[in-house]
Amino acid sequence: MERLPRVEPGRIEAMLREGRIVGVEGPVGVDAPFVPGAVVWFHRDLPVEVPVPFELSVVYRDEDIVVVDKPHFLASIPRGRHVVETALVRLRRELGIPTLAPAHRLDRVTAGLLLFVVRPEARGRYQTLFRDRLVVKEYEAVAPVGAGVFPAEVRSRIVKERGVIRAFEVAGEPNAVTRVELVESRGAVGRYRLVPLTGRTHQLRLHMAGLGVPILGDDFYPELREKALDDFTRPLQLLARVLEFPDPVAGVRRRFESGLRLAAWESPDSW
Repeated sequence: MERLPRVEPGRIEAMLREGRIVGVEGPVGVDAPFVPGAVVWFHRDLPVEVPVPFELSVVYRDEDIVVVDKPHFLASIPRGRHVVETALVRLRRELGIPTLAPAHRLDRVTAGLLLFVVRPEARGRYQTLFRDRLVVKEYEAVAPVGAGVFPAEVRSRIVKERGVIRAFEVAGEPNAVTRVELVESRGAVGRYRLVPLTGRTHQLRLHMAGLGVPILGDDFYPELREKALDDFTRPLQLLARVLEFPDPVAGVRRRFESGLRLAAWESPDSW
């Protein structure tokens, strides 16, 4: 639910009659008196969404957490034009856990491991792990083999303005750090291991582009390219491959590895 924006009067009346506008005591009636300073909410109409033709797979599940492999093109949580076709909504329906909540997120075009928390009272303890950088995150990417020397550590300052689709590197104190290692190469293409020590928006994509080896399938960096929402070809070749962290509830150290593979490395002829 969200705060009620400006809506045509006739539409408001229809929503009131349908019981879709609620206050703290429940649905607001058409003849309800105006209360200055009151807060009401409404359930918005869902956008028409293009089904994402890829499945989520559960890697691990217990009474506290659920770890899944998210496919490319599936958003982590509802946002903008993506509501039903998100990992969170799909999992709540498929697993029958309405309280399920994400401990972190992945970009819609990035595949790999996502951690969800089952019980609301435990959510903060898992989210704090990411805030305090206690989670080891390892990514895999396929990109051109450049002239740079690897392994390398990239440090830069990244800014992301609200309403602007891309992030940018600017001068100033670094706030983003990534370790980059070229694991192996096949001709002009390489498989890289990326370890982010910080969690800035589009950090890995920006740092790889800055090294002159942009990740294959990246439609944002170094140049922005338009891509239709129903175009599921040539996904970004970036995979969240490893999640490792001290479980604050179970008291054990967890390590999970993705079962997904990057198409440009497994089937290079398709690229």
